[in-house]
Amino acid sequence: MKNNLIWLLVFSAFISSCQDKEVFEQEMYKNVVALISSSYHNTFEEVVSLSEDEVTGYISASVGGSYAPQEDIIISLAEDNEAFDRYNWSLYDADTKLYANLLSKDKYNIPDYNLIIRAGERTGRTIVKLKPEGLSPDSTYFISLKALSKDGVELNDKKKNILYKVLIYNQYASQAVNSYYTMSGLQNGAITAGSKQLYPLTKNSVRVIAGTESFANNINSIANTSMILEIGSDNSVTIKPYKNINIIQLDGDSRYPNTFQVEEIFGRKFNVFLLSYQYKVGNTTRVMQEELRMEIK
Repeated sequence: MKNNLIWLLVFSAFISSCQDKEVFEQEMYKNVVALISSSYHNTFEEVVSLSEDEVTGYISASVGGSYAPQEDIIISLAEDNEAFDRYNWSLYDADTKLYANLLSKDKYNIPDYNLIIRAGERTGRTIVKLKPEGLSPDSTYFISLKALSKDGVELNDKKKNILYKVLIYNQYASQAVNSYYTMSGLQNGAITAGSKQLYPLTKNSVRVIAGTESFANNINSIANTSMILEIGSDNSVTIKPYKNINIIQLDGDSRYPNTFQVEEIFGRKFNVFLLSYQYKVGNTTRVMQEELRMEIK
């Protein structure tokens, strides 16, 4: 009787072990699909050039499991604001003036909302056509999407949403990486120096704070203290007011001739602006002769 009981316990343990192994193998081998993004709010950054009227980007997905799928896996994408709203609220609470923006529908096109991972492969992608002209370097833009299961495809619940972030750049500045230029020169004839950040506006223009004014990250301050540098095909620079600032370009200075050039020194390359202008903020007028310089890779 005792021996029978022992064999019964051993047999039960064996059956349980087989079942556990079967469940483990099912979990191990099954194909689960996830949209490819960072761990930070499931964001994915696409940095696009303002030099192009239309830029091609991609939304990608990967499939887990011990083996690649034996058949094509298809998921659908759909615009969905849930992740976008959660992003804004978690970062900025009720301070709506700091909120990121949804990319306007006229700025992108997804020709095919079906994303296919081919049999035998681990990843798949679909195209996004982006039109960056007119996007502001002061705003954060997202396309907020979610994946929808088709034909019983299992989705990773934590990676079925994506915030597709669109950032802009040109030859002179980037929204993705802070573009700090060292500034040196003269203010009203006195030596001055500092650092300035340039912001991309169009394929051939940037925004920068005038003179030695302090930068404040708010709409009014930017409007009152910023100027535009527009670079011509001959590398001449035209200086314009960004919005409210009173500014006059001063030409004829041989040392600061309002030009842009890429300068190479011992194998290192630099973007260099040589500028001369007069501006007025409040009741104060200043004359600037300045060099802006940033090393480029």
